[in-house]
Amino acid sequence: MKGNFSNIVNSDTPVLVDFYATWCGPCKAQTPIINDLAKDMNSALRVIKIDIDKNQNIAQQYQVRGVPTLALYKKGKLLWRASGVHSKAQLTNIIQPHLNE
Repeated sequence: MKGNFSNIVNSDTPVLVDFYATWCGPCKAQTPIINDLAKDMNSALRVIKIDIDKNQNIAQQYQVRGVPTLALYKKGKLLWRASGVHSKAQLTNIIQPHLNE
């Protein structure tokens, strides 16, 4: 993974972390939604993807038990976290209030 995970989530810009696995069907369904969201939010939101098989230490540290798991951080603080596939509208509604904090 490029960069240091803790440095990335400590950013002033909200960071949406997508914990996924290449073998996970729901993760494959979530990917285009995340990509579309990232494109729409442009520089207001940073999106990073963490492959739990390649980054097992991070997955363990953040207690990721199922994939996909999405987590929203800002200034190092966990603002929201959930497992499963989420629509773009759901994610927008969750993220939007944190953009101007």
